[in-house]
Amino acid sequence: MSGNRRKAFLVSIALVSGALLMTACQDSDEAADTGAAQGSSSATAPGDAATPSGASAAGGGQGTGKGSGAAGRGSDEGAGSGADTGNGKREPVGQRCGANDISWNTRSETQAGGYILISAKAKPGITCVLPAALPTVAFGSDGTEAGPAEQAVGEQITLSGTTTAYAGVNPKSSNSDGGKELDSIIVAVGDDDADPVSLKVGTITVDKPVVTNWHTSATDAVPFG
Repeated sequence: MSGNRRKAFLVSIALVSGALLMTACQDSDEAADTGAAQGSSSATAPGDAATPSGASAAGGGQGTGKGSGAAGRGSDEGAGSGADTGNGKREPVGQRCGANDISWNTRSETQAGGYILISAKAKPGITCVLPAALPTVAFGSDGTEAGPAEQAVGEQITLSGTTTAYAGVNPKSSNSDGGKELDSIIVAVGDDDADPVSLKVGTITVDKPVVTNWHTSATDAVPFG
């Protein structure tokens, strides 16, 4: 990741983290004011995408209204352009996905010592392309990024309808006893995605995390080694 893009992504992470903190504070205040009338408030269940408060519209309308959405990129990344797949070939590039074009989900898996399976599906009415590159996955307010779990570059995947892409995240690839305890990850479609999302994953220990490429089969997205 280039220095400028990394700085931009870290700024996005800071904004996401700040928005989540502000939302948590607001929710606490509202719960205190209405506690007598409402015994409890609902919480986001693990596995659901928690959209930052500053980008609440991203889940619904930004896919067609912002440059980071699929429709907003059609003019400069049309089918006539191409992307280097890393093996000397170039593949046509359609409208590139942004994180706000996608319905996200996560679940914990026990294979390979335990990992997080991320699934991505285009929202209704959207067709977009996941590039032949690693998803950008970061942890914590310091933006610790997951490194590659695979040596080879994957293939681009067109998301539309029921097509689902999968990536596997091993939050702790080291053999040490250390690490930081977290309960969410921040995911973006590449390091230049302006709208990363925060996904609940339950409590995990993070130390030298790694992530696979995007795959169309969940069984191919196991982060071995």
